[in-house]
Amino acid sequence: MAFQLMALLVVLKVLATTSSYASGNAGGIFGPSLFIGAMTGGAVGSLAHAAMPQSTANPGAYALVGMGTAFAGIVRVPLTSVIMIFEMTRDYSIIVPLMISNLVSFYISFRLQRQPIYEALALQDGVHLPSPSTHRMTSQLRVSAAMRTPELTIEPTMNPDRAIRLMNERRVHQLPVAEGSKFLGMLSKVELETSRPDTAEVRALLGNSRFPHLHSDHTLDIALYRMGSSNMQELPVVSRRDVHKLEGIVNLEDVLRLYGIGKTNWTTD
Repeated sequence: MAFQLMALLVVLKVLATTSSYASGNAGGIFGPSLFIGAMTGGAVGSLAHAAMPQSTANPGAYALVGMGTAFAGIVRVPLTSVIMIFEMTRDYSIIVPLMISNLVSFYISFRLQRQPIYEALALQDGVHLPSPSTHRMTSQLRVSAAMRTPELTIEPTMNPDRAIRLMNERRVHQLPVAEGSKFLGMLSKVELETSRPDTAEVRALLGNSRFPHLHSDHTLDIALYRMGSSNMQELPVVSRRDVHKLEGIVNLEDVLRLYGIGKTNWTTD
């Protein structure tokens, strides 16, 4: 195709696509971006090949690179663009210039417009999609950021009445039970108060060795889910290598503070 025709088609396609979207009709993004990129690349390739025919590729190669470059910049998918062009050509030699042009296109488009076009169109229609920043924020909120060292642990041989007095003195509703360095579980004041009168040791209230717990690399949404499913507002954080090794304690108030909610009056069981 002649240089003048390709340059004219670029201008006409841009006008046609913007007019179609502005009028509320379906104009598409995928097809126009490939067409505009191909015509722009072909026009640039025609000029380069006419000026330096011995050291430049033919205009078709420029059209393919331009097609991928425009698609990567408009849709913000540089890797998809590389795979797509390679599937079309089966030519490895075009991958390196395509990757370089894709990175340049992606950087320029990101600097000029931070919001991708598909996300902008979704917001225009009232659809709010999760953004990469939201994914990063939620993935960074880990249990390790909310957990703290327990102030006190009780021995499994302790009398329930003594344990209740300790909880009242500390103004807590749950305490971890540990035999030396071996963590055995959590006991609440409700469990102690409803225990049988003949219970001599808190060990009898622990039940089996399986208990609700968290790991430090868990996200806070997992912590909230396990607090709700176990009906507990405080959970132990244990080691992945040994469930009986206590690393810290996480309570509901600390988790909500990290989400920016702040201190609230919560009812306790």
